[in-house]
Amino acid sequence: MAPNDSAQATGEATDPGAGRRKAARYLVPVAVAGVAAATIGLVPALAAAGDPSLPKISAQQLIEKMAASDTQQLSGTVKISTDLGLPGLGSLGSFAPKGGGAEKSASPDAKLTELASGTHTLRVAADGPDRQKVSIMEDAAEYSLIHNGDDVWAYDSGANQVHHSRHAADGAREHGKKTPEAGIPTTPKALADEFLKNVDPTTAVSVDGTAQIAGRDAYELLIKPKQSGSTIGSVRVAVDAKTGVPLKFTLSPSAGGKAVVDAGFTKVDFSKPSASTFAFTPPKGAKVTEDDGKRGDHGKQTFKPEQGLPGGLGSFGDAKNTKVIGKGWTAIAELDTGGKGLPKADGNKGGDAQKFLDSLGDKVSGPFGSGTVFKTRLVNALITDNGKVYVGAVTKDALVAAANSAK
Repeated sequence: MAPNDSAQATGEATDPGAGRRKAARYLVPVAVAGVAAATIGLVPALAAAGDPSLPKISAQQLIEKMAASDTQQLSGTVKISTDLGLPGLGSLGSFAPKGGGAEKSASPDAKLTELASGTHTLRVAADGPDRQKVSIMEDAAEYSLIHNGDDVWAYDSGANQVHHSRHAADGAREHGKKTPEAGIPTTPKALADEFLKNVDPTTAVSVDGTAQIAGRDAYELLIKPKQSGSTIGSVRVAVDAKTGVPLKFTLSPSAGGKAVVDAGFTKVDFSKPSASTFAFTPPKGAKVTEDDGKRGDHGKQTFKPEQGLPGGLGSFGDAKNTKVIGKGWTAIAELDTGGKGLPKADGNKGGDAQKFLDSLGDKVSGPFGSGTVFKTRLVNALITDNGKVYVGAVTKDALVAAANSAK
């Protein structure tokens, strides 16, 4: 079906507020990395033959419909497929400490990171801001994260381990009615929200036809950067025509090829889930780890994109003299690590180690000096030999240009 209408992301689309938009611009590269690494890309939901015929709607009207959606109850199945061009992060588990301890508990920290690559099936349920459940279905086991009132439970059936927390509930309530996922980006809505708050004059937004997702009629909202140099080609959100709830989210790279993130329901039901869905009692014999709230960021259940990637990967909170070069989709964060570049292996004993370090990135040079660019299909980072870091959802050339301009 031909596009219905289009609107540039100025006053014609949404205006989340100048202060919020300014902050969001800074978070573009980090939010993109964080959301992608923390959990989700979903394989395309099966669509029926032929697109549904729906009344015309403008981009502004569709965004307003999404914002006005008051859906708080749902359940369904999603599939996760994320392709950042990285090796499976689940393999990092082989480096985990042996034996017991908090590191070996069912805490979501490492488990959610596994979803940054490969294909996974999730079952989700929500009943307002105080009850949510996400279950990761595995071949012979299941991992569930359950928020029920003041309790947050995580259960790994394969290891028969439980992680329990009570201090995350307040953070979940901050999201109110608009975010029944309680901050865990496990649905297309959570992903779409991250991108819609970054809508600004550097963005083109249009309604690009219709689709049927999980048996429901939907409009397709297309979000594209106007600027060149971004690694993001487009973001497509399928919005339920009746409820305004995003049913599918697809992030395609500017370089083409397979989607980096593809998020969609394969089954969805907007009726109220049974209260038993959110009830949990540790199974007999399970090892239970109580989170006492003293473990810092690792004890939090609510993912915050500004923290960078889970587990400390890509976290920039300790960097000095942080600033932003550019704006919108090509914004680049410049960070100062204090003069330390990449570690150098000993010339006599560490030849193989140095070759390994060098193989992880591309050597670059320019007026700024020299450095190494580390690449994924979405977020790239330049680390200079004098300890400066430039990171964003931009191309290698854009990073080098930013380093040269900041010299």
